[in-house]
Amino acid sequence: MNDMKDIVQQLDHLADETAGKLEWLAEFGKDPEGGVSRLLYTKEWVEGQHALKEWMENEGLEARFDEIGNLYGTLKGKNTSETVLTGSHVDTVKNGGRFDGAYGVVAGIIALKYLKQHFGQPVRNIEVVSMAEEEGSRFPYSFWGSKNIVGLAKREDVENIKDFEGIPFTEAMKNAGFDFGNEQIGPRKDLKAFVEVHVEQGSVLETEQIAIGVVNNIVGQRRYTVEITGEANHAGTTPMGYRKDAVYAASQMIHEIISMARETGDPLVTTVGKFEAYPNVVNVVPGKVIFTIDVRHTDKEAIISFTEKMTARMQEIAKTHEIEMNIDLWMDEDPVPMDQKVVDLIEKQCKENGLNYKLMHSGAGHDSQIFAPVVPTAMLFVPSLKGISHNPAEFTEPTDLAEGVKALIGALYELGYKE
Repeated sequence: MNDMKDIVQQLDHLADETAGKLEWLAEFGKDPEGGVSRLLYTKEWVEGQHALKEWMENEGLEARFDEIGNLYGTLKGKNTSETVLTGSHVDTVKNGGRFDGAYGVVAGIIALKYLKQHFGQPVRNIEVVSMAEEEGSRFPYSFWGSKNIVGLAKREDVENIKDFEGIPFTEAMKNAGFDFGNEQIGPRKDLKAFVEVHVEQGSVLETEQIAIGVVNNIVGQRRYTVEITGEANHAGTTPMGYRKDAVYAASQMIHEIISMARETGDPLVTTVGKFEAYPNVVNVVPGKVIFTIDVRHTDKEAIISFTEKMTARMQEIAKTHEIEMNIDLWMDEDPVPMDQKVVDLIEKQCKENGLNYKLMHSGAGHDSQIFAPVVPTAMLFVPSLKGISHNPAEFTEPTDLAEGVKALIGALYELGYKE
């Protein structure tokens, strides 16, 4: 039997192979502006998925689609009733980058290729999945691929939704050659672990010059839309003391929100990402403001505590300014911990194979958060240049891509080949 450490150290050509395959995949949906638009059930998406299927088959994997379009490539094990799953999503945002999602699929196929070549048949199935959808870029629904795998997707959730061009979800799906799965079957029972490798979409690894992030938690999120209603009035004839200026009140709230977040410190992050003032003209005191708040933390109680203090302070400011305020909490997602045993196993492999890594949390959502409540799950990150993502400028150095594949090979070996 080959020694895993020796195999991993010999894979110097992985950088060119991985980067080359990502360039190849980016041709499906390539934009004139230099990015990639490969939205769910579009022609570009269909062509990309079928090209991946052909590649899987050329590497000796058993390739198949499920009913809704998730694509699987399986390295059959001696025990076919157990499966270790890896992969990510193949859809992009509009004019997105080459790496988000796609890297996890490409890395998974390459990892299975090398495991098959050097270690032969595993103890249990090892499978790579190119999931149909994660981004929610075409239709107002996210995680369609992973939610179908774990039995969370419901037909009624998508039957009446349309894209921006008015095309119904069901029509797009059927035109792509797919249909609803049988909800009576429920989630897959054979999955023993899921490992997703992904570009970080942040700047932590690059800043700290670390090649691999072993993710132990995905942050929880609370998102709000706040509407401030004051009184629009003449900018020249309304004395300062008589005004009910919605922008003034909102700006004081935003200052307090960000100051509280900075005082709380990492890993809490808070963002006011959208701000609209009305009537938004130079000579009228603003009568209404709408803005959004995004709060994230790895600990549920910390999110609750911070947002309760935040909203209480906002109420105080609204009262002081004698304005009305409506706060709509429209997203409330709990943090999702990764499986400690799988995290420990990946960390062990990184140490044994001499990989430069750190334990960290994910500040963004991923398919792993859908799998984690029902399947032992963990994630691997590789650096993103300047943290840029969802952008044609998205980039990861080929040497870092290769390190991620090496870490994935080690993880899948431990999970798939060990009794």
